[in-house]
Amino acid sequence: MKRFVREPLVHFLLLGAVLFIAYGLVSKPGAGDGPGKITVTQGQIENLVSGFAKAWQRPPTSAELAGLVRDLVREEVYCREAMTLGLDKDDTVIRRRLRQKMEFISDDIAAMPEPTDADLNGYLQAHKARFRAEQTFTFTQVYLDPEKHGENLAGDIAALLARLNRAGGQAEFEALGDSFLMERSFTAAPASEVAKQFGEKFAAKLGELSLGKWEGPVESGYGSHLICVSERTEERVPELAEVRDEVRREWANAQRLELNEKFYHELLKRYRVTIESPLLAELQQ
Repeated sequence: MKRFVREPLVHFLLLGAVLFIAYGLVSKPGAGDGPGKITVTQGQIENLVSGFAKAWQRPPTSAELAGLVRDLVREEVYCREAMTLGLDKDDTVIRRRLRQKMEFISDDIAAMPEPTDADLNGYLQAHKARFRAEQTFTFTQVYLDPEKHGENLAGDIAALLARLNRAGGQAEFEALGDSFLMERSFTAAPASEVAKQFGEKFAAKLGELSLGKWEGPVESGYGSHLICVSERTEERVPELAEVRDEVRREWANAQRLELNEKFYHELLKRYRVTIESPLLAELQQ
């Protein structure tokens, strides 16, 4: 039964039924009336009351309701007369609005049943790059300004590096090196964020350093850094449980787009398209 419900053909049949029903439900005043006759139904009045209450958090007064009905009738009169004059033809705004309405109807039909774990995991495996968890780094850094150290930079780096490694985990690195606007410590920083702050080469170098040891210098656009990487996670495809909501959202969107495209091509079969340009001949049916 579940497989039957998920078949695209079933969705198309349902869509046809909804279009037929929707045509009757959303018809404007006078739908089905003869020329010169406009009927405002009780259902339309109830919709006006409901819309007003949602907007103003209270029901309309008698005078306000009368005004709403007058506006509805005015709109119907203008719409009928505009269509009689052909003003709805070749109007970009109207055409876009009609297309939007059709897409809204299609979206409603394309609403999918709740996906199974197998559906979501299959989508995750088929789109690994989209959900891949990037490499992260937990590290501390001591900055040395090349301009301040000049020709002594290499010697100062070597001396400071030896001092840091002698102290090990007890190194008071906050007081060492030169002043720097950025943080000295980073926890589980994504590689993309590190690259954004220090540069691609800096981030790539962090992936090569030993854990728990001060190394360097690692160069950035700011100068030289001595780095101690305490923890590093490698790039990986996460488990479904970690990204379920994101995968479900992307899966549902992909299903909606696929069904919308199939719906459009089913409608397109009713038409023969002629494009008067040899360069675009492949677009013709």
